Amino acid sequence: MKKFYYMFLTLFVLVTSVQVSTANASSVESGWLNTSQLSQGVVQVSYDVPKDKRIKLMITKDNKSYSYNLYASKSTETFPLQQGNGAYKVSVLENTSGNKYKVLSSETVDLSMSNTNAVYLSSVQNVKWNSSDKAVLKAKQLTQGLTTDEAKVQAIYNYIVANVKYDYTLAANVTQDYIPNNDNTLASKKGICYDYASLFATMLRSEGIPTKLVMGNTSYVSVYHAWNEVLLNGKWVTIDTTVDAGLGKNKETGFTKASSKYTAAKIY
Repeated sequence: MKKFYYMFLTLFVLVTSVQVSTANASSVESGWLNTSQLSQGVVQVSYDVPKDKRIKLMITKDNKSYSYNLYASKSTETFPLQQGNGAYKVSVLENTSGNKYKVLSSETVDLSMSNTNAVYLSSVQNVKWNSSDKAVLKAKQLTQGLTTDEAKVQAIYNYIVANVKYDYTLAANVTQDYIPNNDNTLASKKGICYDYASLFATMLRSEGIPTKLVMGNTSYVSVYHAWNEVLLNGKWVTIDTTVDAGLGKNKETGFTKASSKYTAAKIY
């Protein structure tokens, strides 16, 4: 558990403390940024990552940045613009040494959405899904015949809490570039907090329920953590399937947790 905590904390530090310098952008393929899905609050990035390079994407708004790894095995990925309407700077970065990166290319994107919560319905790098995924089909099965969002959230919550167990082996060996695979979590019925939160967000988003994947700290556990916030009846409520699966049942009223016990660092 301690190894996982330090890995997760290191990942958070890298995400929030990347040192950036400018560089010539001539090596970047034109058209790497696709903004055709701005109405959903996301951008798509297509970049041919060299196998011998560490490449990141950084998205910045109002001096707050989110950075993501780009992978040679994934030619196109989708990323959220989750900081509300306004101007975002989207940059491709190349590692030079340590946590230092140079900017290869940057574009400015202006987001103007009537409903900025729509981004929390999208498929993005760490909450990735499509209609044929087993996790999505399972959500559809669990919610069949249910007519309210509360009932759908309860059904999916009950399933995850009852069936997914915490994976201490993965926690002890997880790498810094780890990204959940929801179908793998569903099949193995094991995962770390990141997997729980991604699976829950995926299943709810596929049912049209805006759901955030949140990272930060909580008084429930002593390590850096991941959980969810779900939009119900116009309000965001905190739900922690990892903690509740460990307890065997939710010790509080219903499936929600007291938001005062959680401090968010990153929201996806």
